[in-house]
Amino acid sequence: MPAPSPLLKALTLGLLTLIWGTTWAAITISLRGIPPFTGVALRFGIAAVLLLAYAYLKGIPLAAANSRDRRLRILHALLTFCASYGVVFWAEQWVPSSLASVLFATFPLMVAVLANFVLPSERMTAPVLVGTVLGFAGIAVIFAEDFDLLGGHMVGVAAAVMLISPLVAAVVSVVVKRWGAGMHPVPFNAVAMALAAVIMGVVAAIVERRLPIVFSPGPVAAVLYMAVAGTAITFPLYFWLLEHMEARQVALIGYGTPIVALLLGVVFMNESLTTRTLVGSALVIVGVAVTSHTKRRRSSGDQTRIDS
Repeated sequence: MPAPSPLLKALTLGLLTLIWGTTWAAITISLRGIPPFTGVALRFGIAAVLLLAYAYLKGIPLAAANSRDRRLRILHALLTFCASYGVVFWAEQWVPSSLASVLFATFPLMVAVLANFVLPSERMTAPVLVGTVLGFAGIAVIFAEDFDLLGGHMVGVAAAVMLISPLVAAVVSVVVKRWGAGMHPVPFNAVAMALAAVIMGVVAAIVERRLPIVFSPGPVAAVLYMAVAGTAITFPLYFWLLEHMEARQVALIGYGTPIVALLLGVVFMNESLTTRTLVGSALVIVGVAVTSHTKRRRSSGDQTRIDS
């Protein structure tokens, strides 16, 4: 099979950045009618069905190769799809989608810190340290803000909780990088998503049983968009890109998505961000750019998560 053209790779990179940059606003729209944990269950339930069908049509085996793979799938389901996404959906009830995207953009910074202790080939260098310091300085600037200007005290609380999401996702990324070599990404993600959908469905049935669910066009369209475009389509495309591009080039998605989300949130979602919040966001994005450019130049197989 001939190698894909530079134009095709560039278009795919741009498509992933655009889609994953818009899913933050889609979460906010879905919350207008669908409670957060119910939304998580629906998103990954639909995406799992699509990916499982894809695996069946392509003849990709779904069974785990060994007990290690089974444990990693369970960890992926619990931390990435249940905990990380559960926190994101819950937090965006108060946190503007644009700010949420910036807070999650600390994910590569957290990966860099954790990898320094777990991955022998990923020791922290001076440029990575500089980028990490810049990124977390941006977070400090954001949390120095008076959150009453952004909607009240609960915005600050939810923003602090929001930082759990990139942290647990970073744990999974480092663990998979260390012990998950050779796993096929489609069954790995499909099975984990299916398990997470069941778990979050049970959580939603318990925690959100008294909350109304309104399947109006906006929230339904948002969930379908996240499940199909933001998950089932983009994950295979992302791993296809990793096969044909340097990982540091693919990392452009990591700091392109918060820029898209910021523009979309401010311009189209009428989200108000203060000057201090914008300055902090800029520091985070620059820090991520420095860290990702240096770190990923040395690593081509990192199964990172840069979406929402």
